[in-house]
Amino acid sequence: MDIQKTRLDFPVLKKKWNGKHLVYLDNACMTLKPVQVIEAMDEYYNEYPVCGGRSLHRMSRRVDEKVTEAREKFKNFLGAERAEEIIFTRNSTEGLNLVASSLDFKKGDIVLTTDKEHNSNLIPWQVQAHKRGIKHMIVYSNPDNTFNLEAFEDTLDRAKNVRLVSMVHTANLDGYTIPAREIIKTAHDHGALVMLDGAQSAPHKPINVNSLDVDFFVFSVHKMLGPTGMGVLYGKYRLLEEMAPFIVGGDTVSDTTYEAARFLPPPEKFEAGLQNYAGIIGSGAAVDYLSGVALSNIEKHEERLNRIITDGIKDIQGLKIIGPQDPALRSGIISFTVEFPKGGDAHDIAIILDETENIAVRSGAFCVHSWFNYRKCEAAVRASLYLYNTEEEARKFVDALEKAVGLFNP
Repeated sequence: MDIQKTRLDFPVLKKKWNGKHLVYLDNACMTLKPVQVIEAMDEYYNEYPVCGGRSLHRMSRRVDEKVTEAREKFKNFLGAERAEEIIFTRNSTEGLNLVASSLDFKKGDIVLTTDKEHNSNLIPWQVQAHKRGIKHMIVYSNPDNTFNLEAFEDTLDRAKNVRLVSMVHTANLDGYTIPAREIIKTAHDHGALVMLDGAQSAPHKPINVNSLDVDFFVFSVHKMLGPTGMGVLYGKYRLLEEMAPFIVGGDTVSDTTYEAARFLPPPEKFEAGLQNYAGIIGSGAAVDYLSGVALSNIEKHEERLNRIITDGIKDIQGLKIIGPQDPALRSGIISFTVEFPKGGDAHDIAIILDETENIAVRSGAFCVHSWFNYRKCEAAVRASLYLYNTEEEARKFVDALEKAVGLFNP
């Protein structure tokens, strides 16, 4: 990748605050947007800002063409068998909730997750436990936060009615990626379906849902250079056909009477009402951009930067890296807790980095409150990388962090 050339595509990286450029290391929360995505959305608003799927005039037909085109791009991006397996959602959260609400669960069915789930893949199962009487079980990680495959297999052997294994593919907590292929095969051998939360994997590494044989896969487009309010749910078509609609109304049906409705097949029955056409079109442009870069290159680039940062901060007094210590196992994420003799917490570090060097990181519990509460830990700092970050920025982060920590260490 030509990083410097890539950076020219991102308008915000050209701006300065207090005479300094932005160092954006909050990519696990949301990525920046290239001009190609912005222009694709502007094209919709400037040239054909109308409804799709309803009218027959030329502008409406143009919207339909662009939406179909975007769906096909995501089919190819994920290696799906057919475009109808791609459902447009608002984000990963909606995709996870759609499956939780629409899959035919029976009382006593078990859903297995990891102990590092984002709230979006935790709370829906707590709600379904209350509403439908399912049981939510957790597979706890090894001490280094890697996946405990033995515990997973043992749970499947003991719990005879596991209906769904729903797990974070790459954790936003520490960047660790679970052994998805082995998990899926083992789950299928025990008669369970598998859903992966790919919010932190789809933007960073090649994914082939057909090769993985995963049943459902969700991710958020705002984490892969695309617009806000856009996500994707992939589901095997036979499963989508069997599932009940999630939100119903306009565009989900072919006909209605006062007594009943005839629902359309997937994907339409899951895409109720007026869609975010500009967002869908911008999402297609994001896929084009990433396809031009190649995800395997992004993955290698992030690991290289992660190693620079890890080597630079691993011995700083008061810092403890969360997850595996080998950066090759943590994708583009470096999360760490802080404990200083003179006070100061994760939020103090994040504010100092922003105020002094325009370095944007995340502090808090990263919507993984359950993991932090279980360990009686309040918050951490997370730096997360993407294709436009540079080695110079990685070193600048290390230097700035050392100075910030020096304010709280004797």
